[in-house]
Amino acid sequence: MTKKEPIGLKLARAFFLRLEKALAEETNETKSMLQTYQRFVVGQASSEEMNRANQQFRSVLKSMGFGALLILPFSPITLPLAIKLGKKLGIDILPDSMKKK
Repeated sequence: MTKKEPIGLKLARAFFLRLEKALAEETNETKSMLQTYQRFVVGQASSEEMNRANQQFRSVLKSMGFGALLILPFSPITLPLAIKLGKKLGIDILPDSMKKK
């Protein structure tokens, strides 16, 4: 008989697996972000570099959340509503990669 894993641990594991997948799918910006975090650990990153890295990390987290919205039932209806509600509340839920430049 195997021991059941606590729900909190399952959720944490699922979150980190999704985070790992999102980071693996990102491009050079994420690689740069991770290198900046490594330099920060040894005291070699400037505050400007850290600001860019943190901005990229927020973008990765937004992408993860955006992906979760896409798998919801009725996502063609709920997604535009979530975007509109976010704008109304002053919350930008779209990742930078989804915005027109």
